[in-house]
This record gives sequence, C-alpha cells and structure tokens, in this order.
Amino acid sequence: MLAKLFYVLCGGIAGALVVLVVLFGIVFSNPTVLTPLLPVATSAQTQVLTGEVGSATIIPDMVSRVNDSVVSIVVTKDVPVYERYYEEFNPWGGWGGGFAIPRVRENGVEEQEVGGGSGFIVSSDGMVVTNRHVVNDTEARYSVITTSGESYPVEVLALDTQLDIAILKISELPANVYLEPLIFGDSTSLRLGESVVAIGNALAEFQNSVSVGVVSGLSRSIVATDGFGESEALSEVIQTDAAINPGNSGGPLLNLAGEVVGVNVATSRGADNIAFALPAHVVRDVVESVKETGAIVRPFLGVRYVTVSQELQEVNNLSVDYGALVARGERPEALAVMPGSPADRAGLRENDIILNIDGEDLRGRDLATILRGKKVGQSISLTILSQGQERVITLVLSATP
Repeated sequence: MLAKLFYVLCGGIAGALVVLVVLFGIVFSNPTVLTPLLPVATSAQTQVLTGEVGSATIIPDMVSRVNDSVVSIVVTKDVPVYERYYEEFNPWGGWGGGFAIPRVRENGVEEQEVGGGSGFIVSSDGMVVTNRHVVNDTEARYSVITTSGESYPVEVLALDTQLDIAILKISELPANVYLEPLIFGDSTSLRLGESVVAIGNALAEFQNSVSVGVVSGLSRSIVATDGFGESEALSEVIQTDAAINPGNSGGPLLNLAGEVVGVNVATSRGADNIAFALPAHVVRDVVESVKETGAIVRPFLGVRYVTVSQELQEVNNLSVDYGALVARGERPEALAVMPGSPADRAGLRENDIILNIDGEDLRGRDLATILRGKKVGQSISLTILSQGQERVITLVLSATP
C-alpha cells in the first residue's frame, strides 16, 4: 500500500537550530531574498533548446546570464529579548537562609532575521515576484539581497488570494542601479522530459543555489501544507525532479533559454525528487495586472461551487459526474450566487451545474482555473444543467470586488 505523500511549501528556516519547519515555501531560521522577469521570448530564444542538453556549456552560460536577476528575500521582525534573573525565596520567613529561584523576564525587543525565501526581478525599476507564503506576515519587514551582496528594503504591492504569488517592489533603489528583469517563457508548451533549472536561496542560507532536472509532470493538482496546519490547493502545477529545498520558495524554474517557465512553490515530504512550480503563464498575468493597475484584477463570475465527482454524483443521484455544482457555503451569509454578480444577472441559481465554458468541458479542470484564463469584460458562454435541462447562457465577466 502506498503511503500518502505530503507536499510542503518550500521556503524559509525557523529557530536557532536548523530544524526544517517547512512553511508554504519558506524555510524559517533567520531571514533573506530578491530578483527579475517579463518580456515575450523571441523565436530565436524559443529555439534555444527545449529539452536536450547539446553542449556542456549551455547550462553554465544560461545561469551566468540570469543569475543576477534572482534574489534572496530576508524576513526580519522585532522579537522579545529575554533575560534571566534570580528571585530570592525564603519559605521559613527569615529562618534558615532561603534560596534563589531562576526566573526569565522580557527586556525589550530587537530586530532579528526570522525567515527567508527567493524571488526574481520582473522590471528594471525593482518589481519582484515571490510566493505569498514567504511575505504574508503583516508584522514583519522584508528586504532583498542581490548577488552583489547589496540589500534593499521592499514593500509588498500585492498578495494573490488565489495563487501562492506575491508582488514586491524595491522601495529605495538608487537611480544608478539597473536591474535586469527575467523573461517569461511559454509554460503551456512545456514537454515531459524537458530540461529545467531551479535557482534559489536553498535553506535560506545558500544564496542562488542552482539545481538541474527535467519536467516530470504537467497539470498536477496537489494540496500543500506548512508546519502549522495551514494548507492550500494548487492546480495545474509543474512537477520537476530538480532539487527544490526550503528557502527556494518564490525562485524561478527556467528553461535552457533562461526563460521563466515556473515559480517554485512546494516539495514533497516522504519522497525524493518530487517538487512543484506554479506555471509561468498564470504568474505573468498577475505581474501584468499589477503593472497596469497597481493591483491583482481578476474576472469575477459570482458563484460558490463544489466540483462534481463520481462520489458526489452517487450520493446525490446527479445525472452527470463532472462540472461545478453551484452551492451555498456553511454560513448563512455564504450564498450560492452573489446578488448583482454576472452569474446572478445571467440567471444562474443554486443547484445548477456548470458543465462547459466556451466549449471547454469541466472534466478534470477546475472552474476557478479556467476563469483565471479569462479577462475582465470578456463575454463567455456557459453550458449549464438546470432542473434536469441543459441550456446555454451568455454573460460578461466583471472585476473581482
């Protein structure tokens, strides 16, 4: 019988001892991180090896071109300082001496590194991509360290609530410093066996570590967890056997042309050489949205749903074994269809099943994943099963409120 695999987000290191508390892509210990990204690849770049290593210098040459665009992210925080003191105690009320009891008390705070991760540059003015779980502590401060050893403070511009992605910006970049952004490649054309390279701040200690592997799987769906019981579902991720360690979270997964094809996010616990990266094409959409609007803007349908499975079909005597069943949440205010939403205006109702979007069946694909590929203001057609009858409705997606 196969043991259940646990996928952990690869990130920072915590505590004085290097105990691998793997946090959503961070290793906690003491902090670090930063780097670049964006243009469209030329046909010449795309032709530069999509999988076969034809020369011993291809990978070293590629790494030398892109390495300065990968940064280490440092997480710092004010933590309490404790001191030991002794409290005199005499249970005999002055007779027989007594003794001193050791005590510990707080004596102010000091700034310490508490975690680290990886990132990469996506604009020459200092915009950086990393994982959300690397920078989701609102009480912490963040900075990036470049390959030259320069450290710059960063601000968090946007945290993606759907993907484990965050966009940072260097807040004090000198006018004479130019940062070379990385280029996004076409992650939709990746092939099994294609060579890939991961660069990142391994164990939040070994800056810009390089590992080489291949694309082991495509369009994987996993549930990744941290060391504190939090988990998140990740869909359509890239599987690779390149070594992805705690501290690598947020670093780039590159093809041999030096283009970003993924953002490293999770590794496996209980198995060797199994790691995962978010595909570049969905990350690029997030970056472009933040560049254009200053925020992550996504299309909004306005329904809550449960993915239909064979088990759900059998239990509820449904006529189909796929699709998205429109259903209310557990709380009274968690309505199945949000009032005034595109779904509401189009006539979608609770217990309807969305079977198809723009000709694409929801077999093995999640509704939210398909919607991420659409644009705000785009008109889409839905095939739905409503009260036993199939019908097609058309609606225009709005922006997520």
